[in-house]
Amino acid sequence: MNPLPNEWAITHRADACAVTHRPFVPGEYFYTLLYHGADGYRREDLSEEAWQNRNENIQPFSFWKSRYEPLPPKPAEPLPRENAEQLFRRLLASENPPANACYVLAVMLERKRVLKQVTERNENGRVLIYEQPSTGDVFVVPDPELRLDELEAVQNEVVQLLGATTQK
Repeated sequence: MNPLPNEWAITHRADACAVTHRPFVPGEYFYTLLYHGADGYRREDLSEEAWQNRNENIQPFSFWKSRYEPLPPKPAEPLPRENAEQLFRRLLASENPPANACYVLAVMLERKRVLKQVTERNENGRVLIYEQPSTGDVFVVPDPELRLDELEAVQNEVVQLLGATTQK
């Protein structure tokens, strides 16, 4: 199963509760609910109060609890260069994302603690859900179920993709 690219377009973490519209304060715990419908994935960030008062009959695809920290100001980049995270984001947003390369990049970024795996699903094939903790961006990555004998070729593909982007 390879979801359509527009299904992966999940909004990043909100700065206010989706129900009460009250801004989150630094250090406050909130809940992220991820719903999957005909239009793709929809994210809602709820305060503790909204979480406790929600309609429990409407079940999200996935949910997790996080601590809110405002985004730090972005430092100016002297020489813009695409790194592994930027390549990962660009590939996921492309019309036909290469599932193997996206999966390897997600795992690599998880190991570097850039992405955090928050949940996984096994309904129609394994799907991993990652969150970028500093921005709250969420990524849904299908597991292409790579075999060990396929890994080297995919790693070489990722190295070539990263190399090609730094030479631009």
